Amino acid sequence: MAGKSSGGKSNDVGLKGSQSRSTRAGLVFPVGRVHRFLRKGNYAQRIGSGAPVYLAGVLEYLTAEILDMAADAARAHRKTRIIPRHIALAVRKDEELNQLLGHVIIKQGGVIPDPIPRKSDSKKKTKASQEL
Repeated sequence: MAGKSSGGKSNDVGLKGSQSRSTRAGLVFPVGRVHRFLRKGNYAQRIGSGAPVYLAGVLEYLTAEILDMAADAARAHRKTRIIPRHIALAVRKDEELNQLLGHVIIKQGGVIPDPIPRKSDSKKKTKASQEL
């Protein structure tokens, strides 16, 4: 008995136990749950076996991108915790994510500040309008 664990699953590489589809696909998002949502959502009569894997991968990628940019926004504000404001700033700053989530309202996200026009630009515009 020495050297062997008493009970539980074996972690030996040679023995192949049951693996989740998420583990096989190398994902963190639950492939089985996405498959269930696709079946119960009545999107189609039949759902292929690759569809939930692909969709879970896309969702995981988008989530990682948003959280990565939100972490940068939090770091810029010298915070260690991501709050909804950081997520809103990250989404609105990125052109593609802003287009994807254009009609989405992030609760507690606040408004995105407009860039302040430079005084030298406004002086040039006023001089040009006066000359016309």
